[in-house]
Amino acid sequence: MAIKQLTETLINQIAAGEVIERPSSVIKELLENAIDAGATRIEVATAGGGKSLLRVIDNGCGMAPEDLVLAVRRHCTSKISDDLSDIRSLGFRGEALPSIGSVARLSIASRQAGSDGGAEITVSGGKVSTVRPIAANPGTTVEVRDLFFATPARLKFLKTEKAEAAAITEVVKRMAIAFPGVRFVLSGSDRSTLEFPATGGDHLARIAQVLGADFRDNAIALDALREEVVLGGFAGLPTFNRGNSAHQYAFVNGRPVQDKQILSAIRGAYAETIPQGRYPVAVLSLTLDPGLVDVNVHPAKSDVRFRDPALVRGLIVGAIRQALAREGDRASTTGAEDMLRAFRPSFGSSYGNSRPSEPWTASASPYRPYTASGHTNGFAETTQAGFADLAVPTARAETPAASAETANGAGNYPLGAARAQVHANYIVSQTADGLVIVDQHAAHERLVFESMRKALTGRRLPSQALLIPEIVDMPEEDCDRLMVHAEALDALGLAIERFGAGAIAVRETPALLGEMNAHGLLHQLADEVAEWNTAGGLTAKLEHVAATMACHGSVRSGRHLRPEEMNALLRQMEATPGSGQCNHGRPTYIELKLSDIERLFGR
Repeated sequence: MAIKQLTETLINQIAAGEVIERPSSVIKELLENAIDAGATRIEVATAGGGKSLLRVIDNGCGMAPEDLVLAVRRHCTSKISDDLSDIRSLGFRGEALPSIGSVARLSIASRQAGSDGGAEITVSGGKVSTVRPIAANPGTTVEVRDLFFATPARLKFLKTEKAEAAAITEVVKRMAIAFPGVRFVLSGSDRSTLEFPATGGDHLARIAQVLGADFRDNAIALDALREEVVLGGFAGLPTFNRGNSAHQYAFVNGRPVQDKQILSAIRGAYAETIPQGRYPVAVLSLTLDPGLVDVNVHPAKSDVRFRDPALVRGLIVGAIRQALAREGDRASTTGAEDMLRAFRPSFGSSYGNSRPSEPWTASASPYRPYTASGHTNGFAETTQAGFADLAVPTARAETPAASAETANGAGNYPLGAARAQVHANYIVSQTADGLVIVDQHAAHERLVFESMRKALTGRRLPSQALLIPEIVDMPEEDCDRLMVHAEALDALGLAIERFGAGAIAVRETPALLGEMNAHGLLHQLADEVAEWNTAGGLTAKLEHVAATMACHGSVRSGRHLRPEEMNALLRQMEATPGSGQCNHGRPTYIELKLSDIERLFGR
């Protein structure tokens, strides 16, 4: 079969299959071009989920008529020279505009500042028009219509208009977070207008625009440096979590990326602080020399490859854990709102003219407390009982001596002074400007776990020697990967050595794990090293065991505490990093400001 040269149109369509996956891919490329052009104001308009219309208007530097001709040719760019190791712009491949023009109807109108007029060029299904003069404002307007009309098969793989519009919104949000000095407006017939005013150097204000005002009050600033890599951004409190990972944003030298190694590091940093099935909220910004990261991994430029991935992972995990240790024990501000809603689940938004939709009963309430057996704690089934009928010992007041001792203590401690114990499990504490409700079991469980986890660091963990070493057969490449981390595994009590080309000999195992399946553990560690270049799975297993032991060794629900015991627990919580949530990620306490309490009474 004879070899022949493909046509330019077909080459562009093949490239479009890599670069232009869906309408949001087009928006991403056009936004990158606008920002590289120095734009401070960008307007995006869509119709039909981006299938019918995509328009991006910017106030950047614009292009001359002769530049328009080159802009729609493949591999023509103004952003790099001959060095792919020193990329300092978002775009650099010179493929986006010709790829878009090969599968859609593309028009580009541009005018440079100080020029008498603008110019326009169009590309329809790969056919390029001549440049013609037009009246235009300074900057560039790019309009894409009938996306994939030239490759109709691609249309079958697009999602609904609503889903495609949501994907475009997500791209704009990521760009908005990365560039707080740029004003973004997103509008169109298929959506309500979304605007992100420029916030200049206030990065947190821009993040709050995108993620919501609650993030500002529940975020911890990150500022860390390791060798030549700088980490900035914000990590959300563990109790300020979400149901998916869509609220995790990562940027490398200002470029929005969706790198699995960074997401893995975030997951590792929040280990034992987030409930299963919940995800932290985080915005991470990595800054490093362009020569230390490869952004040319994929035409979409959303993946990156670090020269030293272990350094980057260690920086992220260490910085987030240090930040959580410093401030992560404070309660999420959304806890008070959830609690207020729990107090009035059936009420409307106003107090004066709303009433419960039906009588409240303990058995039907979704907010009733449970004992270990699943029964309610002493709640009567009727709401007609008088005060005398409800005289059950559900609270313990302080003794006179303890009251005198803590009378002035509320304002001196973040968690205040204990005033009562409710239902033999919840400590009510008075602070300077409100009150705190503490789950005594969850709080003490966290204290015990942190004490045990501290014992896991700083020295080699106790191990148990195997009478007969266990030989684990593995592929040679997996053996090579594990032996690179042999020293780190030995510090955790797992002693391994090479046993021929395709086997590992296990001589000692961590005593904390008891009897264990060494074969399964080594294969799991090998898979983890292959994917993430880290062997943190063993540490996670040890911490899981410690968490289980802490759960069974902590103060149980139902135990009455003396006032001095309650206050001692509060003081320990204040001194222990991460005490704001238990080992399972649930909050250990909820804080109600006096203003929150007054809202309950409509004051």
